[in-house]
Amino acid sequence: MTHAIMLQGTGSDVGKSVLVAGLCRLARNRGLRVMPFKPQNMSNNAAVSDDGGEIGRAQWLQALACGVPSSVHMNPVLLKPQSETGSQIIVQGKVWGQAKGKDYQKLKSQLLDAVVQSWDIVRAGADIVIVEGAGSPAEINLRAGDIANMGFAIKANVPVVLVGDIDRGGVIASIVGTHTILPAEDRDMIAGYIINKFRGDVSLFDDGLKSITTFTGWPSFGVVPWLKDASRLPAEDSVILERLVKHDRRALKIAVPILDRIANFDDFDPLIAEPDVDVVMVRSGERLPTDAELIIIPGSKSTVGDLQRFRENGWEVDLQQHRRHGGHIIGICGGYQMLGKTVSDPYGIEGSAQTVAGLGYLDVDTVMEPEKIVRNVEAHSYQFDLPLKGYEIHLGQTTGPDCARPTVRINGKADGAISADGKVFGTYMHGLFNADAFRTALLQSMGISASAVDYHAGVDAALDSIAAQLERVLDIDGLFALKRAG
Repeated sequence: MTHAIMLQGTGSDVGKSVLVAGLCRLARNRGLRVMPFKPQNMSNNAAVSDDGGEIGRAQWLQALACGVPSSVHMNPVLLKPQSETGSQIIVQGKVWGQAKGKDYQKLKSQLLDAVVQSWDIVRAGADIVIVEGAGSPAEINLRAGDIANMGFAIKANVPVVLVGDIDRGGVIASIVGTHTILPAEDRDMIAGYIINKFRGDVSLFDDGLKSITTFTGWPSFGVVPWLKDASRLPAEDSVILERLVKHDRRALKIAVPILDRIANFDDFDPLIAEPDVDVVMVRSGERLPTDAELIIIPGSKSTVGDLQRFRENGWEVDLQQHRRHGGHIIGICGGYQMLGKTVSDPYGIEGSAQTVAGLGYLDVDTVMEPEKIVRNVEAHSYQFDLPLKGYEIHLGQTTGPDCARPTVRINGKADGAISADGKVFGTYMHGLFNADAFRTALLQSMGISASAVDYHAGVDAALDSIAAQLERVLDIDGLFALKRAG
């Protein structure tokens, strides 16, 4: 019988995704066939799975940690926020529909069959499955029809380990409060807890562990220190972008505006890993730095809405100044669409049917179309004559005179556009900077020599390091032996 454990958090961003990835790698290193699973996720930082659909970036990384091909069944329900109140719903890798938050609560029960079907597929043949919850089980206002936390755990009869983040403070109250607020049936699913992101002498928290166990009756499976290697892994939750604002002065400064519906922002991780590159994530209300040599406009789940916010932030004026001073500009996916002359949404895919003026740095026009392109791709850089691998997740077709100077060749077909002076280009391809040779050539074209950073090897090494640390500080034998009766 397949063993399974589920990590749920006392709140969002407590580090569940990294812990699951680390436990997956640890299990693999022990010789187990391990699989990841997350019933429901909410993120615009999606990946294209090996079987050709959309899943959360964290589940893609967790599959990598397991050493198995990624699958849409590892994250059967993915919500991609398009506005403050509504999301696109992806089921088993494909667009299922759209719904506002209130309406989605009524739809959850309809999605349970897909979740259970995917669960049966993922666990077939596995020795152990590490499951990740979403948000917090203590959100009892969302408990009815839940498929993300306790609703799934009870349906699949999977024991739960609660994760608390001590770095944000109040961890004792958050764990004890979760115990207090949960109904008895949910509370009984929890087999113990883990304290995450501890800094300093762990013995100073011995009394804290005793207090939690006294109040809840739950045992501790250990205290995890602050995992520095987590910063080397692709992040899924955009809240991390608020912490990436750097103030180093290095050889090359690259600025990236944080769009409201920024998507696939892990595109920039390989650039962040470069020791001579300062990637500045620019928050709403801040100005694009005048000393940036390159500005990259990232992908977006809402091109028209984010283009409006781009202008409201004053970034259009900053970009004009940057261009007058000879600066370089790159647009990726939604950012590529924004760089054109117009963006048309005749079907009202992102809201009302409309055509808006783009930023005008590329002589191209984009028309949003209902069919979504989701695929992994083999590509080639025209500019540097180098091979690339990446993926596409986008709506819309872009055409115009500047497309005669394409950026890349994707699966044998030209994609993207380059300005006449070569300093502005856009493409629909994500993962452009993951290719070490391409990244080196791009940075050298801007006057610096890139280091010998092997980005993919760095991610793999980080997973091994995190797994080794978890082996030292957690009761892994106890965790992996957990099982429910029946």
